[in-house]
Amino acid sequence: MVNLPQKTFRIRLSSYNHHSLNTSCNQILDTVIKTSGVPIGPIPLPTKRRIYCVLRSPHVDKDSREHFEIRTHRRIIDVYQTSAELINQLMKLELSTGVDIEVQF
Repeated sequence: MVNLPQKTFRIRLSSYNHHSLNTSCNQILDTVIKTSGVPIGPIPLPTKRRIYCVLRSPHVDKDSREHFEIRTHRRIIDVYQTSAELINQLMKLELSTGVDIEVQF
């Protein structure tokens, strides 16, 4: 069994578009590897589905409805063995629009 040093921080990414989320994950992984950090992930989390039901006509025909869905894709990346250079490189990184990032120390 391999003993890793204690986790330094965790990056949580979420987006409605899974293609932009995957490219952002790859950019972060490349940056972490270049600065001699140890990444674990990206770990895919379950996709959240929000379904909205809307009446087509505002006055009659309650049986006629439309359903819309929003899917939120999420990933987690754990980073071990961090340095000041790694944090500076991650702060300068330009990620895709529409990707929400949370960092937990």
